[in-house]
This record gives sequence, structure tokens and C-alpha cells, in this order.
Amino acid sequence: MILLQADLPIDSLAADSLLQGTKTISILELLTEGSTIWVIIPLFILSIVAIFIFIERFGAIQSASKENPNFLLQIKDFIYDGKVDAAKALCAQTGGPYARMLEKGILRIGKPLEDIRTAIENVGKLEIFKLEKNLATLATIAGAAPMIGFLGTVLGMMLTFHEMKISGQAVKIDQLSGGIMQALVTTVAGLIIGIIAYIAYNLLVAKVEKVVHKMENTTLEFMDILQEPA
Repeated sequence: MILLQADLPIDSLAADSLLQGTKTISILELLTEGSTIWVIIPLFILSIVAIFIFIERFGAIQSASKENPNFLLQIKDFIYDGKVDAAKALCAQTGGPYARMLEKGILRIGKPLEDIRTAIENVGKLEIFKLEKNLATLATIAGAAPMIGFLGTVLGMMLTFHEMKISGQAVKIDQLSGGIMQALVTTVAGLIIGIIAYIAYNLLVAKVEKVVHKMENTTLEFMDILQEPA
């Protein structure tokens, strides 16, 4: 019993010493310490650019996808009544890719149907180009960010081993593990940015494809209107 009581203070002191020797490090410290800061800065810039592109394109595509369900019916009534100017005015007032496509088709009324279809398709290609603005940049960020992060890890590992070589002392495990941990931070940051950018890119592409499908459907319905007897 006496031995147990005598051991308790020793164990308590050892535990306290272990806790005092344990050093915690925050994510911010990992990102800003050592040579990794020179890789983290471009990765941070890429993340800001990716977020800006996603928010801007998401709003633009969302706005372009809105369509008045009565728009085509009104265009059909105007065309059947011979009110071409009223149909053009409605397209100009409505705005959006669908209205701009039909406006070009209405301007070609009286010409062969193939010419009208070609004019509408040309406008549609321009509208798709506008919708896909900066999506290639977002895809580039999704692929480049992990590679930049891996480059930072390789450079950090090289610097760590170089410092160990020129120190002329025996390598300690804590020194080696600390250098490797800091070097791996850039890979983690690059992967996180790349994954988020990749998901954002595919989400925007899916939304663009929905708008393109609606544009094609609108073109077919408009051509059917022109081919129907008044």
C-alpha cells in the first residue's frame, strides 16, 4: 500500500511532463510556417478565383434558365395574327437566350425555313458561348491546384532533407516528421481546392446542358409554329 502511494506522485509528474511536452499546432500555423507559404499563396489565389467564377456563373446560368411558360404561346398568337412587330417587341422585352434566338428567327420570317433555322442556331451557339464563359478556367484550376500542391510537397521535402544534410548532426524523428508534415500541407490544400473546383465545374456544366436542351426544344417548337397552317 505504501509502495502504491509512493508511485502515484511519480506517475502524476510523468503525465504532467508529457502533457507539457506536447505541442499542438493549428491549421493556420501549418499553412504559414516554413517554405510552404510560397505555394499556399498561389493556391489561395486560385481558390478565390474558383469561388468567384462559380458564384458569377451560377447566377448567370440560373438567370438564363428562367423562361416564361406563356412566351411561346404569345409568339404563336402574334405570328398567326400577322403581328410580327409585336412578336419582335415581346422578344426584346423578355430578354434571355430563348427570346434572342426567336427574335432572330422572327426577323427571318418570309425566307426559307432552312435559313430561319440556321439563323436561330447561330444565335444559339453565341448564347452557349456566353453561358460557358470562364468554365474552362474553372476546369484548369481543378486540375492545376493538386499538381501545384504536390509540387510544394516535393520542394518542401527537398528543403527538409537538405537542411538535415548540412546540419551535420544525427537526424531525429521529430525533426523528420515535422518537416514532412509541413511539406504535405500543400498537397492537402491543393487536393481540397481541386476537388471543390471539380465539383463546381461539373455542376455548372450540368446546368448549361439543361439550358441548351431547353434552347433546342424552343427552336423545334418555333419551327413547328412556322410550318403549321395559320
